[in-house]
Amino acid sequence: MVQPWRTGKVIRIVDETNSTRRFWIEVPELTSFDFVPGQFVTLDLPIHEKPNKRWRSYSIASWPDGSNVFELLIVLLEGGAGTTWIFNEVVVGTELIFRGPQGVFVLPEPIDRDVFFICTGTGIAPFRAMSHHIKLHQTAHHNLYLLFGCRKFGDTLYEQEMRSLERDLPSFKYLPTFSREEPGNGHYTGYVHTIYEEICNKNRTPSTENIGEMAVKPAYFYLCGWKNMIDEAKQRILQLGYDKKSIHQELYG
Repeated sequence: MVQPWRTGKVIRIVDETNSTRRFWIEVPELTSFDFVPGQFVTLDLPIHEKPNKRWRSYSIASWPDGSNVFELLIVLLEGGAGTTWIFNEVVVGTELIFRGPQGVFVLPEPIDRDVFFICTGTGIAPFRAMSHHIKLHQTAHHNLYLLFGCRKFGDTLYEQEMRSLERDLPSFKYLPTFSREEPGNGHYTGYVHTIYEEICNKNRTPSTENIGEMAVKPAYFYLCGWKNMIDEAKQRILQLGYDKKSIHQELYG
């Protein structure tokens, strides 16, 4: 069902990093804004005469809590008309026209195998929502791996939250990796691909179909971030021995 356009009001703004902000948006006409973790909303921004040139979509970074408030996590893109307007013009009290929730980038039911959340940048938003939802509802699950690709240490998002989830949520593993940091102190360096490849290869078991061969452990792969990362991840996951049905993606940019 196509959702109607609604008016939301920004009630809180927090700088997460130098270039990333969290926006809390209240929907006054609703008592509860209902959505499924992983879905997104589309903002209609006053930046162009043509509607399709004004629309910008963002994953909902919060999880359903029965209120009429949701959170967006937005990074300022150099030369980006939408994010430039948001960062320069949006303050507490600003009204935003939006449509949603939309999308099918949601968790499987049941969660009957390991799940790899693989992301870069603000692509962590839907996985934050999914992970908290699993914890809140004590949803049965297997291993949950959150692989978060960053450049520098200061680029992580929701860092303390993810560490807390790792302590509190059974089988949740937070695995950030840094492409422009030197190895050391136990952190991962490089890109996300080597991490899931290492885990998947380590978890192989003897194949029941081909004697003498090792089969991959069943898993779902959820990819959210920039196109280059997603394209490479899909290729590598298929090479590991998984099929396309195991891969779910949400593309940014």
